[in-house]
Amino acid sequence: MNELVCRPIGFVRSPFRERAEAPRQASAARDARGTIELLPGRDFEHALADLELWPYLWVIFWFHLNEGWRPKVLPPRSSKKRGVFATRAPYRPNPLGLSVVKLEKVEGLVLHVSALDMLDATPVLDLKPYVPYADALTDAQGGWLENGLDPQPGFEIEIAETAARELAYLRETWNIELEASIRRVLALGPQQHAYRRIRRVGDEFVLAVKDFRARFTVEGRRIVVHGIASGYRPRELATNSAAELDAHRAFVALSARGA
Repeated sequence: MNELVCRPIGFVRSPFRERAEAPRQASAARDARGTIELLPGRDFEHALADLELWPYLWVIFWFHLNEGWRPKVLPPRSSKKRGVFATRAPYRPNPLGLSVVKLEKVEGLVLHVSALDMLDATPVLDLKPYVPYADALTDAQGGWLENGLDPQPGFEIEIAETAARELAYLRETWNIELEASIRRVLALGPQQHAYRRIRRVGDEFVLAVKDFRARFTVEGRRIVVHGIASGYRPRELATNSAAELDAHRAFVALSARGA
């Protein structure tokens, strides 16, 4: 068969810029808001007629950060690898994604949505209304998710006093929110995974979240986050005067004073 050509109709504007930040399902992103910005000059203004009558939409999109595909993948909190067609993993022969979002309002070619689980700059290929009587199948089964073995239960996350103080400083002083991402990622477990940038350092583990690092230990199914650190080395902060590193320099200085 000849190649099939798809062209984006628009792009997602999302608070999630890294794969590790994005919720694994839209149901875990009820409060996440963003927009879908359709491309001008393609008559999409008319294509959007009556769309606001539908409170939920299917979004067909392209996993643009994925390269190649994997016949078997390890789902989050799963105990074994599964065939990629039996999962919703992004590592597919054709990296197509499908999500339901809540439509808040339409302004020209901009769709304001919530329950957003897509990354920023995701190419959107199509939009379709979510039709409850046709799309919600009450007799559907949960496949391997219902066998009692998979997925494993989530981990309990505790933020120690020092880490809580550091997270509050970044949030209140620099508007850098890390705690939600840390909790969401670590709830899936401390193991290295395509969705989790984790490495072991002695008796502790280190999670990379945005440009920062979270130190944590594991006690059974309980994870304790002990502290936050900059992801930049001191030499980088000293020689690179870029304004976007000001938060890191201030944070390192604060940590050095023991505040």
